[in-house]
Amino acid sequence: MPARLAHVSLERLRRNLVKLRRLAGQVRVLLPVKADAYGHGARRVAAELSDLPWIWGFGVASAPEAAELLAVSDKPVLIFTPLEPGEVGILRSGQVRATVSAVQELEQLPEGTPVHLEINTGLNRLGARPAELPALLEACRGRFPVEAVFSHFASADRADLRDATRQRWEFERATAGLPVLRHLSSSHGVLAFGAAAAFDLIRPGIAAYGYSSYDHGRQLSLEPALRLEARIGYLHWVEPGEAVSYGGVWQAERPTLVATVQIGYADGYPRSGQGQQVWVGGERRPVLGRVCMDQLMVDVTGLGVRVGDFVELAGDHIRLSELEAWSGRIHYELLCGLGARVERVYEPGPREKRA
Repeated sequence: MPARLAHVSLERLRRNLVKLRRLAGQVRVLLPVKADAYGHGARRVAAELSDLPWIWGFGVASAPEAAELLAVSDKPVLIFTPLEPGEVGILRSGQVRATVSAVQELEQLPEGTPVHLEINTGLNRLGARPAELPALLEACRGRFPVEAVFSHFASADRADLRDATRQRWEFERATAGLPVLRHLSSSHGVLAFGAAAAFDLIRPGIAAYGYSSYDHGRQLSLEPALRLEARIGYLHWVEPGEAVSYGGVWQAERPTLVATVQIGYADGYPRSGQGQQVWVGGERRPVLGRVCMDQLMVDVTGLGVRVGDFVELAGDHIRLSELEAWSGRIHYELLCGLGARVERVYEPGPREKRA
Protein backbone atom coordinates (compact mmCIF):
# COMPACT_ATOMS: atom_id res chain seq x y z
CA MET A 1 0.00 0.00 0.00
CA PRO A 2 1.47 3.41 -0.97
CA ALA A 3 2.24 5.74 1.91
CA ARG A 4 0.51 8.80 0.40
CA LEU A 5 -2.94 8.55 -1.16
CA ALA A 6 -5.34 10.96 -2.82
CA HIS A 7 -8.73 9.25 -3.01
CA VAL A 8 -10.69 10.75 -5.92
CA SER A 9 -14.46 10.25 -6.06
CA LEU A 10 -15.52 10.37 -9.69
CA GLU A 11 -19.11 10.02 -8.58
CA ARG A 12 -18.86 13.19 -6.47
CA LEU A 13 -17.33 14.98 -9.44
CA ARG A 14 -20.25 13.90 -11.61
CA ARG A 15 -22.78 15.01 -8.97
CA ASN A 16 -21.13 18.42 -8.71
CA LEU A 17 -21.36 18.84 -12.47
CA VAL A 18 -25.03 17.86 -12.45
CA LYS A 19 -25.75 20.56 -9.84
CA LEU A 20 -23.80 23.20 -11.75
CA ARG A 21 -25.50 22.33 -15.04
CA ARG A 22 -28.91 22.57 -13.40
CA LEU A 23 -28.04 26.05 -12.16
CA ALA A 24 -26.78 27.02 -15.63
CA GLY A 25 -29.91 25.92 -17.49
CA GLN A 26 -28.62 22.49 -18.57
CA VAL A 27 -26.13 23.79 -21.14
CA ARG A 28 -23.16 21.62 -22.09
CA VAL A 29 -19.86 21.58 -20.19
CA LEU A 30 -16.35 22.34 -21.34
CA LEU A 31 -14.61 20.81 -18.33
CA PRO A 32 -11.20 22.25 -17.43
CA VAL A 33 -8.72 19.45 -16.71
CA LYS A 34 -5.59 21.57 -16.87
CA ALA A 35 -2.92 21.11 -14.18
CA ASP A 36 -3.73 17.38 -14.12
CA ALA A 37 -7.40 18.10 -13.48
CA TYR A 38 -6.51 20.39 -10.58
CA GLY A 39 -4.50 17.56 -9.03
CA HIS A 40 -7.23 14.93 -9.52
CA GLY A 41 -5.69 13.16 -12.54
CA ALA A 42 -6.66 14.45 -16.00
CA ARG A 43 -6.44 11.17 -17.91
CA ARG A 44 -8.73 9.28 -15.57
CA VAL A 45 -11.19 12.16 -15.17
CA ALA A 46 -11.47 12.62 -18.94
CA ALA A 47 -11.76 8.89 -19.58
CA GLU A 48 -14.55 8.46 -17.05
CA LEU A 49 -16.61 11.51 -18.05
CA SER A 50 -16.24 11.40 -21.84
CA ASP A 51 -19.31 9.28 -22.40
CA LEU A 52 -21.62 11.78 -20.67
CA PRO A 53 -23.55 13.38 -23.55
CA TRP A 54 -23.50 16.84 -21.99
CA ILE A 55 -19.71 16.95 -21.74
CA TRP A 56 -18.80 18.96 -24.84
CA GLY A 57 -15.09 18.56 -24.28
CA PHE A 58 -12.12 19.39 -22.09
CA GLY A 59 -9.91 22.41 -21.50
CA VAL A 60 -6.15 22.33 -20.94
CA ALA A 61 -3.29 24.83 -20.76
CA SER A 62 -0.66 23.25 -23.00
CA ALA A 63 -0.02 20.95 -25.93
CA PRO A 64 1.44 18.17 -23.72
CA GLU A 65 -1.69 18.26 -21.57
CA ALA A 66 -3.83 17.97 -24.70
CA ALA A 67 -1.75 15.04 -26.00
CA GLU A 68 -2.44 13.08 -22.81
CA LEU A 69 -6.18 13.25 -23.44
CA LEU A 70 -6.13 12.09 -27.05
CA ALA A 71 -5.45 8.51 -25.95
CA VAL A 72 -8.41 8.36 -23.54
CA SER A 73 -11.16 10.52 -25.04
CA ASP A 74 -12.58 11.41 -28.43
CA LYS A 75 -14.12 14.66 -27.20
CA PRO A 76 -12.77 18.06 -28.36
CA VAL A 77 -9.85 19.49 -26.39
CA LEU A 78 -9.37 23.27 -26.18
CA ILE A 79 -5.92 24.64 -25.36
CA PHE A 80 -6.57 27.87 -23.45
CA THR A 81 -3.12 29.42 -23.98
CA PRO A 82 -1.03 30.34 -27.06
CA LEU A 83 0.95 27.50 -28.61
CA GLU A 84 4.67 27.52 -29.15
CA PRO A 85 5.77 27.08 -32.81
CA GLY A 86 7.01 23.56 -32.15
CA GLU A 87 3.69 22.48 -30.63
CA VAL A 88 1.26 23.22 -33.45
CA GLY A 89 1.55 19.71 -34.89
CA ILE A 90 -0.95 18.49 -32.31
CA LEU A 91 -3.63 20.54 -34.07
CA ARG A 92 -3.48 18.21 -37.06
CA SER A 93 -5.28 15.57 -35.01
CA GLY A 94 -8.53 17.39 -35.73
CA GLN A 95 -9.57 16.92 -32.12
CA VAL A 96 -7.61 19.79 -30.58
CA ARG A 97 -8.81 23.38 -30.78
CA ALA A 98 -6.58 26.45 -30.59
CA THR A 99 -7.28 29.65 -28.68
CA VAL A 100 -6.61 32.72 -30.85
CA SER A 101 -6.39 36.28 -29.53
CA ALA A 102 -4.72 38.08 -32.45
CA VAL A 103 -4.55 37.87 -36.25
CA GLN A 104 -0.82 37.15 -36.22
CA GLU A 105 -1.38 34.01 -34.14
CA LEU A 106 -3.22 32.46 -37.10
CA GLU A 107 -0.10 32.41 -39.25
CA GLN A 108 1.48 29.50 -37.41
CA LEU A 109 -1.65 27.32 -37.35
CA PRO A 110 -2.36 24.56 -39.89
CA GLU A 111 -5.19 25.72 -42.13
CA GLY A 112 -8.47 24.13 -41.20
CA THR A 113 -7.74 24.17 -37.46
CA PRO A 114 -10.95 24.83 -35.48
CA VAL A 115 -10.38 27.91 -33.33
CA HIS A 116 -11.94 29.53 -30.29
CA LEU A 117 -11.47 33.29 -30.47
CA GLU A 118 -10.86 34.93 -27.12
CA ILE A 119 -11.93 38.48 -26.43
CA ASN A 120 -10.73 40.55 -23.50
CA THR A 121 -13.62 42.02 -21.52
CA GLY A 122 -11.61 43.02 -18.47
CA LEU A 123 -9.28 40.30 -17.24
CA ASN A 124 -6.44 41.76 -19.34
CA ARG A 125 -4.58 38.49 -19.68
CA LEU A 126 -5.30 37.26 -23.21
CA GLY A 127 -7.84 38.18 -25.86
CA ALA A 128 -8.59 40.72 -28.56
CA ARG A 129 -10.51 43.84 -27.68
CA PRO A 130 -14.19 43.49 -28.57
CA ALA A 131 -13.75 46.13 -31.29
CA GLU A 132 -11.07 43.93 -32.88
CA LEU A 133 -13.31 40.86 -33.11
CA PRO A 134 -14.71 41.63 -36.60
CA ALA A 135 -11.18 41.81 -38.05
CA LEU A 136 -10.25 38.57 -36.34
CA LEU A 137 -13.35 36.86 -37.71
CA GLU A 138 -12.55 38.13 -41.18
CA ALA A 139 -8.98 36.84 -40.96
CA CYS A 140 -10.35 33.37 -40.17
CA ARG A 141 -12.84 33.34 -43.04
CA GLY A 142 -12.25 30.44 -45.41
CA ARG A 143 -9.13 29.31 -43.54
CA PHE A 144 -9.99 28.51 -39.95
CA PRO A 145 -13.43 27.34 -38.78
CA VAL A 146 -14.48 29.57 -35.89
CA GLU A 147 -16.10 27.13 -33.50
CA ALA A 148 -16.55 29.52 -30.58
CA VAL A 149 -15.91 32.96 -29.14
CA PHE A 150 -15.23 33.23 -25.42
CA SER A 151 -14.01 35.45 -22.60
CA HIS A 152 -13.15 35.21 -18.89
CA PHE A 153 -14.70 36.90 -15.88
CA ALA A 154 -12.18 38.75 -13.72
CA SER A 155 -14.15 39.16 -10.49
CA ALA A 156 -17.24 36.95 -10.43
CA ASP A 157 -16.07 35.55 -7.08
CA ARG A 158 -16.95 38.78 -5.26
CA ALA A 159 -20.16 39.86 -3.61
CA ASP A 160 -20.06 43.06 -5.67
CA LEU A 161 -20.92 41.94 -9.19
CA ARG A 162 -20.95 45.31 -10.91
CA ASP A 163 -17.73 44.75 -12.82
CA ALA A 164 -18.65 41.16 -13.68
CA THR A 165 -22.05 42.35 -14.91
CA ARG A 166 -20.32 44.90 -17.14
CA GLN A 167 -18.16 42.11 -18.58
CA ARG A 168 -21.20 39.96 -19.18
CA TRP A 169 -23.00 42.68 -21.12
CA GLU A 170 -19.88 43.60 -23.07
CA PHE A 171 -19.40 39.99 -24.10
CA GLU A 172 -23.05 39.65 -25.07
CA ARG A 173 -22.94 42.80 -27.21
CA ALA A 174 -19.72 41.74 -28.95
CA THR A 175 -20.97 38.26 -29.82
CA ALA A 176 -24.68 38.82 -30.44
CA GLY A 177 -25.88 37.07 -33.56
CA LEU A 178 -22.67 35.17 -34.27
CA PRO A 179 -23.35 31.63 -35.57
CA VAL A 180 -20.80 30.11 -33.18
CA LEU A 181 -20.67 28.69 -29.69
CA ARG A 182 -20.21 31.24 -26.92
CA HIS A 183 -18.76 30.61 -23.47
CA LEU A 184 -17.98 32.97 -20.62
CA SER A 185 -18.73 31.41 -17.23
CA SER A 186 -16.15 29.45 -15.32
CA SER A 187 -17.00 28.27 -11.80
CA HIS A 188 -17.77 31.60 -10.20
CA GLY A 189 -19.56 32.90 -13.25
CA VAL A 190 -21.95 29.95 -12.99
CA LEU A 191 -22.41 30.53 -9.26
CA ALA A 192 -22.89 34.28 -9.71
CA PHE A 193 -25.20 34.40 -12.74
CA GLY A 194 -26.53 30.89 -13.34
CA ALA A 195 -28.28 30.58 -16.69
CA ALA A 196 -28.10 34.33 -17.33
CA ALA A 197 -24.44 34.08 -18.38
CA ALA A 198 -24.24 30.42 -19.41
CA PHE A 199 -24.59 31.02 -23.18
CA ASP A 200 -23.77 27.73 -24.97
CA LEU A 201 -21.09 26.20 -22.74
CA ILE A 202 -19.92 26.57 -19.16
CA ARG A 203 -16.39 25.95 -17.88
CA PRO A 204 -16.79 24.95 -14.21
CA GLY A 205 -13.26 24.18 -13.07
CA ILE A 206 -12.68 24.36 -9.32
CA ALA A 207 -16.41 24.04 -8.52
CA ALA A 208 -16.65 20.76 -10.43
CA TYR A 209 -14.04 19.37 -8.06
CA GLY A 210 -16.09 20.54 -5.07
CA TYR A 211 -14.72 23.93 -4.08
CA SER A 212 -15.56 27.62 -4.41
CA SER A 213 -14.23 30.69 -2.66
CA TYR A 214 -17.64 32.39 -2.77
CA ASP A 215 -20.91 30.73 -3.81
CA HIS A 216 -23.19 33.80 -3.85
CA GLY A 217 -25.56 32.06 -1.43
CA ARG A 218 -26.36 29.28 -3.88
CA GLN A 219 -25.85 26.53 -1.28
CA LEU A 220 -25.33 23.84 -3.92
CA SER A 221 -23.65 21.57 -1.37
CA LEU A 222 -20.72 20.86 -3.64
CA GLU A 223 -18.79 17.80 -2.49
CA PRO A 224 -14.98 17.70 -2.35
CA ALA A 225 -13.92 15.05 -4.82
CA LEU A 226 -10.52 14.44 -3.23
CA ARG A 227 -9.47 13.08 0.16
CA LEU A 228 -5.77 13.25 1.09
CA GLU A 229 -4.38 10.59 3.43
CA ALA A 230 -0.96 9.40 4.53
CA ARG A 231 0.33 6.40 6.45
CA ILE A 232 1.75 6.38 9.96
CA GLY A 233 5.27 5.07 9.54
CA TYR A 234 6.57 5.27 13.11
CA LEU A 235 5.32 5.70 16.70
CA HIS A 236 7.39 6.87 19.64
CA TRP A 237 7.07 8.59 23.00
CA VAL A 238 8.59 11.93 23.90
CA GLU A 239 9.01 13.12 27.47
CA PRO A 240 8.11 16.52 28.99
CA GLY A 241 10.58 19.15 27.82
CA GLU A 242 11.63 17.26 24.68
CA ALA A 243 11.20 19.02 21.35
CA VAL A 244 9.77 17.66 18.11
CA SER A 245 11.00 18.50 14.60
CA TYR A 246 13.39 21.13 13.27
CA GLY A 247 14.11 24.18 15.36
CA GLY A 248 12.50 22.81 18.52
CA VAL A 249 9.51 25.12 18.15
CA TRP A 250 7.21 22.61 19.86
CA GLN A 251 8.03 21.04 23.21
CA ALA A 252 6.09 18.38 25.08
CA GLU A 253 4.41 19.39 28.33
CA ARG A 254 3.45 15.80 29.17
CA PRO A 255 4.44 12.32 27.97
CA THR A 256 3.25 12.34 24.36
CA LEU A 257 2.85 9.54 21.83
CA VAL A 258 4.04 10.92 18.49
CA ALA A 259 3.05 9.47 15.12
CA THR A 260 5.44 10.18 12.27
CA VAL A 261 3.24 10.46 9.17
CA GLN A 262 4.73 9.83 5.74
CA ILE A 263 3.89 13.06 3.93
CA GLY A 264 5.56 16.45 3.83
CA TYR A 265 5.93 19.68 1.94
CA ALA A 266 7.58 17.90 -1.01
CA ASP A 267 4.19 16.24 -1.51
CA GLY A 268 2.31 19.55 -1.45
CA TYR A 269 1.32 19.65 2.21
CA PRO A 270 2.07 23.19 3.40
CA ARG A 271 5.25 23.59 5.42
CA SER A 272 3.48 26.11 7.64
CA GLY A 273 1.39 23.27 9.07
CA GLN A 274 2.55 23.54 12.68
CA GLY A 275 -0.55 23.55 14.88
CA GLN A 276 -2.88 22.48 12.08
CA GLN A 277 -5.12 19.54 12.83
CA VAL A 278 -5.47 16.20 11.08
CA TRP A 279 -8.04 13.41 11.47
CA VAL A 280 -6.66 10.25 13.03
CA GLY A 281 -8.22 7.49 15.11
CA GLY A 282 -11.63 9.16 14.91
CA GLU A 283 -10.41 12.47 16.37
CA ARG A 284 -8.85 15.76 15.39
CA ARG A 285 -5.24 15.94 16.51
CA PRO A 286 -2.54 18.64 16.09
CA VAL A 287 0.54 18.59 13.89
CA LEU A 288 3.58 18.94 16.18
CA GLY A 289 6.43 21.23 15.23
CA ARG A 290 7.53 22.02 11.72
CA VAL A 291 6.45 19.98 8.71
CA CYS A 292 9.44 18.22 7.12
CA MET A 293 10.08 17.57 3.44
CA ASP A 294 8.84 13.97 3.61
CA GLN A 295 7.14 13.61 7.00
CA LEU A 296 5.17 15.36 9.71
CA MET A 297 4.48 14.51 13.34
CA VAL A 298 1.13 14.26 15.12
CA ASP A 299 0.06 13.85 18.76
CA VAL A 300 -1.81 10.52 18.95
CA THR A 301 -1.69 10.01 22.72
CA GLY A 302 -4.53 7.75 23.90
CA LEU A 303 -5.86 6.85 20.46
CA GLY A 304 -4.66 3.27 20.13
CA VAL A 305 -3.39 3.80 16.59
CA ARG A 306 -0.78 1.55 14.99
CA VAL A 307 1.97 1.81 12.41
CA GLY A 308 0.24 1.44 9.04
CA ASP A 309 -2.91 3.34 10.01
CA PHE A 310 -3.84 6.26 7.78
CA VAL A 311 -4.31 9.90 8.72
CA GLU A 312 -6.67 12.24 6.86
CA LEU A 313 -5.05 15.57 6.00
CA ALA A 314 -7.86 16.94 3.83
CA GLY A 315 -11.32 15.58 3.11
CA ASP A 316 -14.66 15.37 4.85
CA HIS A 317 -13.25 15.78 8.38
CA ILE A 318 -10.51 18.30 7.65
CA ARG A 319 -11.85 20.71 5.07
CA LEU A 320 -9.53 22.19 2.50
CA SER A 321 -10.75 25.63 3.57
CA GLU A 322 -9.03 25.03 6.92
CA LEU A 323 -5.73 24.42 5.17
CA GLU A 324 -6.31 27.64 3.22
CA ALA A 325 -6.87 29.62 6.39
CA TRP A 326 -3.65 28.66 8.16
CA SER A 327 -1.37 28.26 5.15
CA GLY A 328 -2.31 31.39 3.22
CA ARG A 329 -2.61 29.27 0.07
CA ILE A 330 -5.85 29.08 -1.90
CA HIS A 331 -7.49 25.76 -2.72
CA TYR A 332 -6.27 25.96 -6.33
CA GLU A 333 -2.66 26.00 -5.09
CA LEU A 334 -3.20 23.24 -2.56
CA LEU A 335 -4.80 20.85 -5.06
CA CYS A 336 -2.49 21.62 -7.98
CA GLY A 337 0.52 21.33 -5.68
CA LEU A 338 -0.06 17.69 -4.78
CA GLY A 339 3.13 15.95 -5.81
CA ALA A 340 3.82 12.91 -7.96
CA ARG A 341 4.57 10.81 -4.86
CA VAL A 342 0.89 11.06 -3.89
CA GLU A 343 -0.84 8.16 -5.62
CA ARG A 344 -4.35 8.82 -6.93
CA VAL A 345 -6.86 6.10 -6.09
CA TYR A 346 -10.22 6.31 -7.86
CA GLU A 347 -13.55 5.36 -6.41
CA PRO A 348 -16.00 3.80 -8.87
CA GLY A 349 -17.13 6.38 -11.36
CA PRO A 350 -20.09 6.66 -13.71
CA ARG A 351 -18.76 4.13 -16.22
CA GLU A 352 -18.28 1.35 -13.64
CA LYS A 353 -21.67 2.07 -12.08
CA ARG A 354 -23.43 1.63 -15.43
CA ALA A 355 -21.51 -1.53 -16.37
